Amino acid sequence: MSAGDRAPAAELGLLDATMIGMGAMIGAGIFVLTGLAADIAGPAAILVFMFNGVVTAFTGLSYAELAASIPKSGGGYAFVRETFDDLPSFLMGWMLWFAYMIAGGLYALGFAPNFLELLHVYGLTAAPGEVGAVAVPAVPVSIPASVGLALAAVGLLVTVNAVSTAASGSAETLFTAVKVAILVVFVAFGFLSAGGGGETSFTLQQFDPLFPEGTSAFAILPAMGLTFIAFEGYDLITTVTEEVENPRENIPRAIFYSLGATVVVYALVVVVAIGTLGADGLAAAGEAGIAKAATSFMPSGLPIIRNGGALIVFGAVFSTLTALNAVVIASSRVAFSMGREGQLLPRFGRIHHRYGTPFVAILVSAVVMLGSVVLPTESAGNVSSLFFLLSFVVVNAAVIKLRRERPNMRRPYEMPYYPIPSVLGIALNLLLTGVLVVYLVRTDPLALALSVGWILAGVLAYYALRARGEGSTPERRGASDAEPSGADAPTDTSNAEGGVD
Repeated sequence: MSAGDRAPAAELGLLDATMIGMGAMIGAGIFVLTGLAADIAGPAAILVFMFNGVVTAFTGLSYAELAASIPKSGGGYAFVRETFDDLPSFLMGWMLWFAYMIAGGLYALGFAPNFLELLHVYGLTAAPGEVGAVAVPAVPVSIPASVGLALAAVGLLVTVNAVSTAASGSAETLFTAVKVAILVVFVAFGFLSAGGGGETSFTLQQFDPLFPEGTSAFAILPAMGLTFIAFEGYDLITTVTEEVENPRENIPRAIFYSLGATVVVYALVVVVAIGTLGADGLAAAGEAGIAKAATSFMPSGLPIIRNGGALIVFGAVFSTLTALNAVVIASSRVAFSMGREGQLLPRFGRIHHRYGTPFVAILVSAVVMLGSVVLPTESAGNVSSLFFLLSFVVVNAAVIKLRRERPNMRRPYEMPYYPIPSVLGIALNLLLTGVLVVYLVRTDPLALALSVGWILAGVLAYYALRARGEGSTPERRGASDAEPSGADAPTDTSNAEGGVD
């Protein structure tokens, strides 16, 4: 077996895998989306995040069962590839690849203003809105400082990922631990401010009534659809399955640990933010809402971190970096898996002979990610949410199809009360998809146009690769091991050769 065809090395432990999921979920969304949810649903924003956690849990059970049964890198694409025909599986990978890449562009753009604000807090730069363009060396052009920082962040993390899987995993673990610690401090100070008597002290009276006059309980649904991306991230764990030690056990555990911890963190942060500022105040503050709440109840003059607002900005920098690093990992592994299966050019599916990483897949994914920073932020986020919802529907369907066609397949983890979680996952994700599409028709037709355009481009790419003879795929294990007798399918391909010639 050549160096380019070797399998990825298992260099990530359970903690690393868990932190990849948490790093993606507890990203910029906790700062940006809380205000959006409060604006739409009022104090019931707390229900928005809790219900999204429940909806996500149903699909999380499907991911856990499939990851334990099919320990292959590529996430949802790898599962659908094992279960469905060529074109549906290609489109699944094509959508996920794009969703991860443009999510990376969003996280990079979110990192820039937070980093500039952090520098401003310490008097090193002017306020983010006052920082001008930066001249590019050796080229007679200038670019906005925010764009330059976004490009630099992507470049740095892509370099780390390209040269070492272990280094990227360690960075994700460290950064995620830091930001979770910051949010725990925020929640603790918020609850301690209760009973202080000040205008910005925490009080549960801000939630009474939960649905103020003029706010309908149905407002929860569009708020759920628009903030669902906040819980996209546990699925990233399954994109690195072959790089995790003992994946049949550790991947399901990492999914449950990361999802459970994230739901708790989101719920506590939203409760403190609304309990301090009120739903209207949080909505009016927008992206600065969490920082405003922290400034109101945390002491000033703290060592190194000057005040609560500065602490939250510090946390936002780490949040965007961990989320960005997670999608750099995920997008490249989807492309790697597609290349190895023959559904992208073969070089995508090869491991670098020196670094032991899917080098080409990482670099190409980075190029698209860098290009996506020019997309309108809101539209790019909506496309990501739509594609993730659609992919979750298909993954839930894959569990049902695989159970019917291969009942005796080895399943180290089986979801409880099958098929109820998968059916509920399909129904609820379809409901949110429909609500989101209706909302986008009215408010963001560009997002729908981008979504349709990317899918059509995928169909063209699929048939173009087949016409060139590079889209003919190796025989899939799912087709070869589904004996009429229902024998246990030998799907443990964690040590399978990667690469297609």
